[in-house]
Amino acid sequence: MKAIVYARYGSADVLELRDLPTPTPADNEVLIKIHASTVTPVDCVFRSGRPLFARPFTGFFSPRNKVLGTELAGKVVAIGKDVTGFAVGDRFFGAPANGCGAHGEFICLPADGAVSKMPANLTFGQSAAICNGALTALPFLRDNARIEPGQKVLIIGAAGSIGTFAVQLARHFGAEVTGVCSANNGELVKSLGAGVVIDYNQQDFTSGDTRYDIIFDTVGKSTFSQCRGILAKGGVYLTTVPSLPIMWQMLWTSLSGGKRAIFAATGLRPAHAQNRDLHILTDL
Repeated sequence: MKAIVYARYGSADVLELRDLPTPTPADNEVLIKIHASTVTPVDCVFRSGRPLFARPFTGFFSPRNKVLGTELAGKVVAIGKDVTGFAVGDRFFGAPANGCGAHGEFICLPADGAVSKMPANLTFGQSAAICNGALTALPFLRDNARIEPGQKVLIIGAAGSIGTFAVQLARHFGAEVTGVCSANNGELVKSLGAGVVIDYNQQDFTSGDTRYDIIFDTVGKSTFSQCRGILAKGGVYLTTVPSLPIMWQMLWTSLSGGKRAIFAATGLRPAHAQNRDLHILTDL
């Protein structure tokens, strides 16, 4: 099969098109012919090996996994003998457990992993773009922030992959949503459920009078220190970007009992948890 591979860290120039053996599914796996994938910020981190803070996940000195790709959609072309619930020909979407491998023609995935039959009303391209953003936004809001109806939620990067799902899910949970994005994406973010949209080019969202129960920075463009003043009492600041400062802030804010800072490696959750969430998202 053809695949995009890389053997060393660097710019996009390290990527090469190569022939690799087509994988064979194990007893509990399905073999997928990939029709669509994406390029995400996670791919850029794995390809570059930066920030260095990520090396325990990407490989300390060289890439641990040679094929990038965090999400995919395609058709089942073979199944292992223990697989139930899937059949050859099923339209299928999901995310590899190790966060890599979707930038090839074929991939084997465990049937109990972050996988599901595609929603009937979506294309391969639309389905492939769900996993990275939605499987990040859902556990951050539901599990880490413990979102509740009526809370005020500020979503930074509301027009991005994670942000667009965060807006929709926050509204699904009954929150009042304010989205931060560029003016060009304002109508999109409103259409997804944001009651208020702030153009970051025109307004400093940290200087307003509104206090938010949850601030979710989906793109790593702010800090807990910058946003602390607009958090409500007992509010939660969420970020998807790991850093040494946020790890330290998580520690001391967890002990203080007041406003909290949280980073979570949602992609490293157990396969059964991601499987459950993908089926929830499919139903939605």
